[in-house]
Amino acid sequence: MKQSRALLRATTWPGVPDRLLVLLAVQLLAARRYREGLEHFRALAAERPGSALIQSLTGVFGVHLAGPEEEALAALDAAAERELGLPHYFRGTTLAALPGCAGRADTVIADLEFVLAVRDQFPPGFMHAVQWALARGYACAGRPHDAREARGRVGHDHDLALVADYLADPGHGLRFGPPRLVETAPGVHVAQGYDFADFGFVVTGEGVVAIDAGSDPGHVKAALRDLRAVTDRPITHVILTHAHFDHIGGLDALLGEGVQVIAQEAFAAELALQAASPPPFPYLLPDGQEHRKHVVPDRLVSRPETLTVGGVEFGLVPIRGGESADGLLVHLRDRGVVFTGDMCMPYLGAPFFPEGSAEGLFEALATVQELRPRSLVHGHTALTENFTVEALPGLLAALRELHAVVLAGVAAGRPLVELLDLDHLPETLRDHPAAITPYLVIRDGFLQRVHHQASGYWQPDGTGVEHFSAGEWAAALDLLGGGGAEPFAAAAAELLNRGEPALGLRIVEHGLLRHPQAPALAELRHRLLLALVERNQFFDPFKFAYYAGLAGLTLAPAG
Repeated sequence: MKQSRALLRATTWPGVPDRLLVLLAVQLLAARRYREGLEHFRALAAERPGSALIQSLTGVFGVHLAGPEEEALAALDAAAERELGLPHYFRGTTLAALPGCAGRADTVIADLEFVLAVRDQFPPGFMHAVQWALARGYACAGRPHDAREARGRVGHDHDLALVADYLADPGHGLRFGPPRLVETAPGVHVAQGYDFADFGFVVTGEGVVAIDAGSDPGHVKAALRDLRAVTDRPITHVILTHAHFDHIGGLDALLGEGVQVIAQEAFAAELALQAASPPPFPYLLPDGQEHRKHVVPDRLVSRPETLTVGGVEFGLVPIRGGESADGLLVHLRDRGVVFTGDMCMPYLGAPFFPEGSAEGLFEALATVQELRPRSLVHGHTALTENFTVEALPGLLAALRELHAVVLAGVAAGRPLVELLDLDHLPETLRDHPAAITPYLVIRDGFLQRVHHQASGYWQPDGTGVEHFSAGEWAAALDLLGGGGAEPFAAAAAELLNRGEPALGLRIVEHGLLRHPQAPALAELRHRLLLALVERNQFFDPFKFAYYAGLAGLTLAPAG
């Protein structure tokens, strides 16, 4: 889990936000690296004795490592006495996980009922863990009715430490939180949580200009119903930031008489590339939707220009972007907002499409900075939250350095896995704390895309020279293990305990090819998938969706 190794270093730098400390804690807990977490936060506590959050996290890892021992509980209590907020969340959820709530069910209930009372100050995803832990607290206190009600508000029925805001089910796909219209500037409304992708509505004197169209007409119609509480003006234009299926799939819900659809001049070429590519993984599209789309824009943009609608100026700026060659920035000058589409997609294009450009990303980042916006609206909520205006200068510098490292590694014959294991964290990020999280979000996908584009299909370590099917690997491993399901199960269970669920899943899936009726392997597979969902909930939403889809998870909003 390379992001946590980098976060271990980054969180020792001065001025890093508390959010990075929380991200690190969640990553280490998911990997069961309790001793490492305890030692790290103890060292930080010695350097920053004024931080109640760090003191609380010292207690969290102490409890996970040694149980309800006095020093760890004292750290949790002292932190909660010093500061309201996260220390109460961490104390309540940590005590709830102990047998019998460590005899402190009243503390669990008080802490978590307080968190619920001020829930607007916490990320919505935290409420999954709060309701789960509160159910435990009520059960420990002998309040079974309250425990059942809290358990019903968790949003899922799995043993899953979920603290991200994601929602998921086959019919709607993955979404980054509950549906809501966010007014990011006067008259500029962003539909978040209705769909995997976000889309915008800009109210003008003549009507509404929509920016992108999600992946499903039903999702767009739901957002339009909520928009009608704000304005009843008709849709006059739809500006498409690029041609990906999750940004154009709901277009039919926006079309009507006189509606003009605008896109960049390379739109048709990107549509064709997408149509010739394999389908995305489950949960990245709602059931019944197709990634191959037929859209013919009414107007194509080949150079920067201005569209004026109802007194509002829309600057249309073509870019290559990091994802696709048909990117189109939408700049609302008087509102200080730029809609960027997916120019900062962490995978440099969808990981299952042959696209993406590091140079295009660099150009796009520079172009956006030249526009000097006050805020950015990306094509997905998680990108908007992380890839902020403040992050761009440090991010651009860090990615240029990473790009040079990757190309030098390719030239030296270093294989992809070796470059990933470098865990490269540019020192320039010390001076740009806002760029640390987006850099870690994009780093591995960026590295893989650049390496793939700069190297051949035979690698210096022999990768690609020979190819074996999953069935052939399964047969070889079965031979090694003696022909039974037990060695597969034992190896996978040990890998899970070591914090290596991805490798464990690979072992189990090979085992199931040889022993499909083995219940131990099927049960282990589900546990491994849940561990991978937990691990990827912050830094890799595509992996999160992939593993959630394999596990068949349904994730609803926490009550």
